[in-house]
Amino acid sequence: MDKTVSTLADAVADIHDGATVMIGGFGGSGAPIELIHALIDNKPMGLTVINNNAGNGHVGIAAMIENGLVAKMICSFPRSSNPVAFTEAYNAGKVALEVVPQGTLVERIRAAGAGIPAFYTATSYGTELAEGKPVEEFDGKCYVRERWLKADFALIKAQQGDTFGNLTYRMAGRNFNPIMAMAATRTIAQVSAFVEPGTIDPEHVITPGIFVDTMVEVPNPAQEETLIRDGVVYP
Repeated sequence: MDKTVSTLADAVADIHDGATVMIGGFGGSGAPIELIHALIDNKPMGLTVINNNAGNGHVGIAAMIENGLVAKMICSFPRSSNPVAFTEAYNAGKVALEVVPQGTLVERIRAAGAGIPAFYTATSYGTELAEGKPVEEFDGKCYVRERWLKADFALIKAQQGDTFGNLTYRMAGRNFNPIMAMAATRTIAQVSAFVEPGTIDPEHVITPGIFVDTMVEVPNPAQEETLIRDGVVYP
């Protein structure tokens, strides 16, 4: 089954108003900038976005916020190097925020991909982040129950992909991308290079094609930090 499409617009065309969208990346590393910008062009509104942070500068997720697409952010670090877009939107009451400790965020996403509806963690016990959540004691220590975190769509960035959807990643660009691919109903990947089935050594496949629905080739992907340094504002 060939999962490739020819344009970024085609790749994101089905993302609808009110959808929950996971977006890969750790800062700019592994962030699918071209898919994000194509989504801005498509303008679905009222999105819940799940990412490690809430964007920087005026590109990527920050540009989504500035263009009014985002109703809620679920992330670990809403304020990072240049969070002006999120900060202004949040202070104006335009964007809601759910802060999740980074390890908990990862595990909630991984749990969704593994079909585990809830788990217990000591992280956040006794803090505001645990308010309203069930707590149980195991071996004399208290743990907070956390729910899985699922999405309607995942936008991810990969290095190579064969036409069946099997993916590899480049170094630290792997980060959240593989687990988000597993936790979404539909996964859309931008890939630096398409290859024929059988070209990728099975031992090197990180995300099997069963978790990928759509792929688009982006041979020279932009790097978020470079765009910010160059003063780019999208669109």
